[in-house]
Amino acid sequence: MLAKLYSSGIFGLDAFKVEVEVYLTKSLPSFHIVGLPDKAVNESKERVRAGISSSNFHFPLERITVNLAPADLKKEGPAFDLPIALCILLATKQFNVDDLEKYMFVGELSLNGDIKGVKGVLSIAINCKNECKEFLVVPKENSFEAAMISGINVIPVENLNQVVDYLQNRIDIKPVKIDRKKFLKGILNNDIDFKDVRGQFQAKRALEIAVAGGHNVIMAGPPGAGKSMLAKRVSTILPKMSFDEIMEITRIYSISGFLSSNSNLIKNRPFRNPHHTITDVGLIGGGVYPKPGEISLAHNGVLFLDEITEFSRNALESLRQPMEDREIVISRNKASFKFPSKFMLIASANPCPCGYLGDSFNKCKCSYYQISKYRKKLSGPLLDRIDIHVFVPRLLRKDLTGDLISESSIDIRKRVEKAREIQKDRFSGSKINCNAHMNTKHVAKYCKLKEDTKRLLETAIERMGISGRGYYRILKVSRTIADLDQNEEIKISHVSEAIQYRILDKKYAW
Repeated sequence: MLAKLYSSGIFGLDAFKVEVEVYLTKSLPSFHIVGLPDKAVNESKERVRAGISSSNFHFPLERITVNLAPADLKKEGPAFDLPIALCILLATKQFNVDDLEKYMFVGELSLNGDIKGVKGVLSIAINCKNECKEFLVVPKENSFEAAMISGINVIPVENLNQVVDYLQNRIDIKPVKIDRKKFLKGILNNDIDFKDVRGQFQAKRALEIAVAGGHNVIMAGPPGAGKSMLAKRVSTILPKMSFDEIMEITRIYSISGFLSSNSNLIKNRPFRNPHHTITDVGLIGGGVYPKPGEISLAHNGVLFLDEITEFSRNALESLRQPMEDREIVISRNKASFKFPSKFMLIASANPCPCGYLGDSFNKCKCSYYQISKYRKKLSGPLLDRIDIHVFVPRLLRKDLTGDLISESSIDIRKRVEKAREIQKDRFSGSKINCNAHMNTKHVAKYCKLKEDTKRLLETAIERMGISGRGYYRILKVSRTIADLDQNEEIKISHVSEAIQYRILDKKYAW
């Protein structure tokens, strides 16, 4: 007795079709799963056995062989519970349906027959559409996520009995339909706002430029100056995501298991703030079955490294390639996994171990050796990849107690979105959407300088010892400053301001 259904497995960020076959023979009772299953798939034997019995079906006392094809790809997770259980019921003729070629099934089976949600349903829905399947049967808590993919009928189910009744036309389950426009509206966090930040006008200006052009930023300054406060308010001025960006980041969170039934879409740009004790794998991704790390979870958003000098040297150096290529490739013996990592890095640091070097109120107690060792944690190649360096000084008394009201996030965000629209039109037809991602050809085309502006930049390069990469970073930042001014020409004032944001290129920085 043989039965076959279709399901889907996860490989990196993508899904692949899996044929679930069950074969029953008259022999001593046993239950075997083949096709490179992991431990979670193997444990489905007990869940399926209990789920079938609890749903008032008969579990056969025969030799049961389950094959998950293709056999050369690793299968992981509990998503195959539902198709395995249905195949057993089909093989034992406890229900019969003729046309199952147009269906794909995923879901974890609980011991009482209920169907629980699984990871990666958005990628599975894309695979279902690519495989030309008409119906995708998913747990109810995953149905909204799957319904974001048009062209397939998403059937939400709650238990095994409900699935069998639906397939036999005893009950009617309407496919989930959603209004995309309704759910494209982002939800801003109104609890925080840039108007809460007193003073620090240069730092706020630098962050506005960074967000407008997608540039990386490092803020240096003494403790209590407001570096973390500034960084956490960046999320309130980020531009809205497009539908494609929402789908891209939602896939990553779905694969990682960070989506809940109450929030099946990532509508706001992510803001990730990992602790400095994070491992290399936690930051860039990996593992026995490679999963996205923090840099991929920050895709299309912000990665904030608070006290960046406290992170391990290996973890920081591992950021260099993803920052340049905007993707991370994790290689294993049998395959390579590619995860996107187009993030905006915001870092904060103290100028020395005690934090008070150059502070007018507190005397630094660190030796030259301690300061030198502390700063060497940030290598030159890493700093080269950070476009904007800004010093955040201690607040003056008049800034703390004064009545001057700072500009709100809404006002800053309007300027950022205007600058992003200019860049969107400029790079239409290409794969980039902001100035920070320009290559050398784009820089040569869109960052042309007049002679007096060019001489200023040449002088700065000579005096500050700016590298070739740093030179291009200055041009990109200058282009963004000009866009904020809605000026097609890069003027000498734009380049002058961009040069000020390379303070760590100086020999005696901070």
